[in-house]
Amino acid sequence: MVQKEGFGFHPPKFYEYLLVVHPNEEIFNHLKAEKEIFSYEYNAGIAKKTLPHITVANFLAKETMEETLIKWMHKIISSQQSFDVMINNFSGFPSSKTVYARIQNHEPFKQLATSLKTINSYINDNGFPNVKLINHPHLSIARSLQQNVYDKAVMDYSRKTFNASFIVNELVLLRRQNQFDKCKQVSVFKLCEPEFKN
Repeated sequence: MVQKEGFGFHPPKFYEYLLVVHPNEEIFNHLKAEKEIFSYEYNAGIAKKTLPHITVANFLAKETMEETLIKWMHKIISSQQSFDVMINNFSGFPSSKTVYARIQNHEPFKQLATSLKTINSYINDNGFPNVKLINHPHLSIARSLQQNVYDKAVMDYSRKTFNASFIVNELVLLRRQNQFDKCKQVSVFKLCEPEFKN
């Protein structure tokens, strides 16, 4: 039974938004399978809960802010050129106990993040904290692991090889009520084609 407003149902005060890059289908499927293997081998269900993606930015905002944010983000992102992403093997973040696939070229992501700083004042003016912008682009295999699981997995994954590349042509804006909620796609932003000089 759907509860109506005023009878116990309260729409969320705000959402968490994630601006992400999805790898192409072949790499997506490979990493999704890797996450499922990880989940089974290390008994870490968290690995298969999220789909392979690279987070460029995440922030909190009210749904009523969406239209303005989408307009600004479209303007910013459509002026950025599409770019290549190269993935090279695996590594780990000890602080967050995350095992991830390494991305070679960070510069295009950092340029994107820098250009998105302009939405920060709008977010702040509405009472929300600063936008979290990417500083180490990566594709998570599993995060928030137990220390012993993380230590073993990092050692095992340091011996694995994985090399692939894909072109980023678009970014996707997702939203969720909390980190355990399923993400809903809000908008897709196309990057412009690179200009080739003769």
